[in-house]
Amino acid sequence: MKANNPFLIYGYFSPEYFCDREIETAKMLDALQNERNLMLKAPRRMGKTGLIKNLFYRSGEIEPQSMCFYMDIFSTQNLNDFVRLFAATTLGELDSLSKSTFTKITKFLKSCRPTISIDSITNMPTLSLDIAQSKEEATLKEIFEYLNASGKKCYIAIDEFQQIKEYPEKGVDALLRSYIQFTPNIHYIFSGSRQHLMDQMFIGTNSPFYMSTQNLNIDVISKDKYYAFAGNFFIANGYRLSNESFDYIYEKFEGHTWYIQCLLNRLYGYNMNIDNVSVVVSAIAEIVDEYESNYQSYIYLFKSNALKLLKAIAKEGCVVELTSGDFITKYKFKAASSVNAALLQLTGKDVVYLSPKGYIVYDRFLALWLKKQEI
Repeated sequence: MKANNPFLIYGYFSPEYFCDREIETAKMLDALQNERNLMLKAPRRMGKTGLIKNLFYRSGEIEPQSMCFYMDIFSTQNLNDFVRLFAATTLGELDSLSKSTFTKITKFLKSCRPTISIDSITNMPTLSLDIAQSKEEATLKEIFEYLNASGKKCYIAIDEFQQIKEYPEKGVDALLRSYIQFTPNIHYIFSGSRQHLMDQMFIGTNSPFYMSTQNLNIDVISKDKYYAFAGNFFIANGYRLSNESFDYIYEKFEGHTWYIQCLLNRLYGYNMNIDNVSVVVSAIAEIVDEYESNYQSYIYLFKSNALKLLKAIAKEGCVVELTSGDFITKYKFKAASSVNAALLQLTGKDVVYLSPKGYIVYDRFLALWLKKQEI
């Protein structure tokens, strides 16, 4: 299947539409082939999910009998949610959901009631669990036992893994570790975007996952490789993407993958030569304008001081010292303590994060929109 637009914003088609990451993919393949678990971290929208899907594609070529599972737990709120999603992701795909399979699953899952239903959209059978409160741990143990008893080699990627630290139940990481270490046929990729939490979980000496994974940090794709990738698609479509235009996009978004893809997707759809930066500037403005109503609603979620700080960071682009006298004076904050309180709200909601260069607004398009707003 060919993509109408080669610059994918969501989803994964094939390596043809995936830019570079050859070194990262090779390292991850080597880890899985040699039965090492992986911890993968990067800011959101840097391309972690695409990299995992590309890894699974390559792994399938090498080991066609292996099973690859991907689950994003960002929306889960507690252990019950996690267990339900884990079951639907793995048990629902490990075997075809036949009557014999259902009987086999039922023999393992004694602490809950599994049911099979037909998805109204895909018309495919889906598995769901009715898990009683206080039975989550027992059900999780039974799922791991079923996966282990299958004898199949499995690779399971758990995205936004740091979310388990937000669960009301304590010690979920220790619980998972206690089961994971006894599943020799299953290997794991723990992926996350809140980098300080991922470091605590995998580098902190008191963590159950300490020294249990090979760690990999995802950085930006090099400008030269990204331009070669993008330029070739424009040429194949009969048009030209100038080096100057691509440089502007890359530098504007500091190599952040999703934003570059979003711009290239829009520009490719124009079906014209992109040899003038003014066309890129217009495309950026077009996208930001489309999000304006979302942003207008979004900013009402923040208290006045947090919103003021958010706008100030957006106007600066990047701030190294938020509590410096110059910054506080320039934006008329009362004191460093009020800045710290506002920052806590913004970082807690992942709206602002500390990059290697300083504090920035996570959503680059939101930052451009905020930059035009009055403080």
